[in-house]
Amino acid sequence: MHVKVLPANIANMIAAGEVVQRPASVVKELMENALDAGADNISVVIKDAGRTLIQVIDNGCGMSREDAELCFLRHATSKLATAEDLQKILTYGFRGEALASIAAVAEVTLKTRREEDQTAVAVEFAASQHLSTVETSAPKGCNIAVRNLFYNVPARRKFLKSDNVELKHIIEEFERVALSKPDVALSLTHNDKDIMVLKKAKSLKFRIQDVLGGNVADRLVDIATQTSVVKVSGYVCRPDQSRKTPGTQFFFVNGRYFRSSYLHKAVMKAYEDMITEGAIPSYVVFLEADPSTVDVNIHPAKTEIKFQDEPVVFQVIYACVREALGKNSFGAEIDFNQSVPLPVFGNQYEKLRNDVFTPEVPLDHEYNPFDQFTDPGRQTLGAPVHRDNFYGSYNQEKKQDYGKLFEPEPERPTKKTLVISGKYIVSPASDGLVVISIRRARERVLYERFVKALSAGGHSTQTALFPVQVRIGADNMQTLLENAELLKTCGFDIESLGPDTIVVNGVPDGYSCDAGKIEAMVSDVLLILADGVSSLPGVMEATMAERFAKLGAAEGDIMRSDYDAAKLMESLFACENAEYTPSGKKIISRLGPDQLEKLF
Repeated sequence: MHVKVLPANIANMIAAGEVVQRPASVVKELMENALDAGADNISVVIKDAGRTLIQVIDNGCGMSREDAELCFLRHATSKLATAEDLQKILTYGFRGEALASIAAVAEVTLKTRREEDQTAVAVEFAASQHLSTVETSAPKGCNIAVRNLFYNVPARRKFLKSDNVELKHIIEEFERVALSKPDVALSLTHNDKDIMVLKKAKSLKFRIQDVLGGNVADRLVDIATQTSVVKVSGYVCRPDQSRKTPGTQFFFVNGRYFRSSYLHKAVMKAYEDMITEGAIPSYVVFLEADPSTVDVNIHPAKTEIKFQDEPVVFQVIYACVREALGKNSFGAEIDFNQSVPLPVFGNQYEKLRNDVFTPEVPLDHEYNPFDQFTDPGRQTLGAPVHRDNFYGSYNQEKKQDYGKLFEPEPERPTKKTLVISGKYIVSPASDGLVVISIRRARERVLYERFVKALSAGGHSTQTALFPVQVRIGADNMQTLLENAELLKTCGFDIESLGPDTIVVNGVPDGYSCDAGKIEAMVSDVLLILADGVSSLPGVMEATMAERFAKLGAAEGDIMRSDYDAAKLMESLFACENAEYTPSGKKIISRLGPDQLEKLF
């Protein structure tokens, strides 16, 4: 066995495996290159979720003919010249691997022109091979088109997810860039439809509103602090507006997006005792630090970084967020010391009050227009003088049918029940008392309904009195679109309204239709859908049914009526298993004479 130096095209394909994981990776690299080129207007055009085309057009500084060819070579970069430059990186790209890796697994055409050049240049690469360089016409900046991604690596192309999933990842990368640069105009188009069009924003908060929606922006509290180690700025959401859906948590350092589970814990610690279990606050946190104290070169995708004084950064973020939450008021206060002015009446008020009288209206409380035996000569206010004149040609048989206009009330269960604190149902039994957990009973009933709906049919839907609009973001919209059939089968009546907003017309029977709860419900549904489940027949149905049942039971209206309690008991005892929830938790407890005796 002999050691061999790999050919350039194979080395590039190996590098592409690290840098270009999916179409979203290409979008990220090309957008970051455009920003490094000083562009303040960037357009991203996608076809077939990036499989067919990824095109990024910018108005940056452009390149010369020589640079346009060199940029496709591995480790060709304008960002570094010496080893010391690695200690002060402020640009997005610096390794010089992006274009070389992309050109190794796709067909790439680059058109570019500098301000001072009369003509543009077009360079074509495919499978790491330089195909041509010709002069052309083009505006200042760069226009780079990546076609047929992974066309020469069928195995990689086969492992791409559905178009909705891949587009969701592209939107996520687009949003990260958009949040990092509020002063840059950006647009994203997919299959000739605008997904997001963002003008230059006046401030970060306006950009957050454009990207994440006004419903997120309205919940934000600004944070700001500066230390010798790091400067912190940005926004965090109010504790009462935290949701269970991840995805609206962003960290940036020196303008670069990064992920950090360690620093995420700093934010979560600041919310301690302020949010419910499982809730995740939204935040957009910007850190500024000396580049020499930040290592951005520990991951090929540059999404993970290392701080020199990470424990200090942790404490600064925690203290900053905690202070901001502590000094901001989340509700209007009433000043009980302030006197309330009373209305002043004129001198004639007493006289006018004494002159007021209630007119007497003659009423016949025994009159019934549907009673065929009513005296036709009786005269009453609002009643006809003669019945025959009122009914005209209507005969006696017709008059007897009026009672059919009103349906008889449904027969109410006769079993005695008592609802305690909206949480428990107590009912007598032959040997004592039965105590039922309302939440767990609802979960079991909903679970069996969902299993039946997913296996052979659909779940019944209860229509909301007023449709509720919820802005979920363009990336979450793709999740809903991909699972539209599943949601419909489960009883959700949801329609898209634009690229990032939905209208909830109805929810599964058993869920709450309260408008205030629907937004939280949508957030939980997205969380369920985002968490992948087994595709094995039967397993998927059972898992989804269990999750939707648990959600419906938690979000249901508070039970106060004994009638509703009796109906729930009836539904519970009709289940295949009325004793335990799908996860094995006890639903019913029985108190016999011996246990009751111990209470006294």
